[in-house]
Amino acid sequence: MNDQHPDTPTDGAAGPLAGKAAIVTGSSRGIGAEVARLLAAQGAGVVVNYRQKAPRATKVVAGIEAAGGRAVAVGADLTAEGGAQALVDAAKENFGGLDILVLNASGGMEAGLGEDYAMRLNRDAQVTMLEAAAAAMPTGSRVVFVTSHQAHFIESVPTMPEYEAVARSKRAGEDALRERQPELTGRGISLVVVSGDMIEGTVTATLLDRARPGTLDERRSDAGKLYSVEEFAVEVARMVTADVPTGHTEYVGGADHMK
Repeated sequence: MNDQHPDTPTDGAAGPLAGKAAIVTGSSRGIGAEVARLLAAQGAGVVVNYRQKAPRATKVVAGIEAAGGRAVAVGADLTAEGGAQALVDAAKENFGGLDILVLNASGGMEAGLGEDYAMRLNRDAQVTMLEAAAAAMPTGSRVVFVTSHQAHFIESVPTMPEYEAVARSKRAGEDALRERQPELTGRGISLVVVSGDMIEGTVTATLLDRARPGTLDERRSDAGKLYSVEEFAVEVARMVTADVPTGHTEYVGGADHMK
């Protein structure tokens, strides 16, 4: 990823991603917000995606701009028609193209969004987002899919009943993305999966600990350490430019006992 978009300004943040454009889904808070900040600090123009919380996304963008970076907040529900394309259009309009897609948005434990919401978001929307992005991405681009050990290993290692439906939907999403690897390879686009243990401070970890008190303490004891949001985001951002083959899975924390 060395060529800048010809119509992208080169002033502002400089770095290994200078002149590149990125979309980070679900980036108004948590891991996604931190990844957006890290990519912008390396020079990328970043589309910060939110579903409902515009003020949070605006705050992320303001922080990036205050640090000399480039970003734009775009409201888009990835499960709704046109949501994915809106993000791609924003990348092209604001930054001249699209080189990096970080598929961070996930969910399924929220109340009131329907029994099929986990599968619609964690599988169907991931594929829709990938297809919309790939059509605009040049050779040398990269897609990073963020998942959890509990989802990645769900076929061989049981997880908590409260999380099983979400885990299976995220694994279904990973499988669906991997099925498209031949097409991506033909376009010169690489796919990398980042799988992490429970992450301190995330919505999912908080909900699971609320559903089953002591969950975080148990995982922390078993794994020896749980990554913070900031620490995990560093690993996700690192995979954007890491010299790894397409299809690579990067395990972050506590996976040895699951392999």
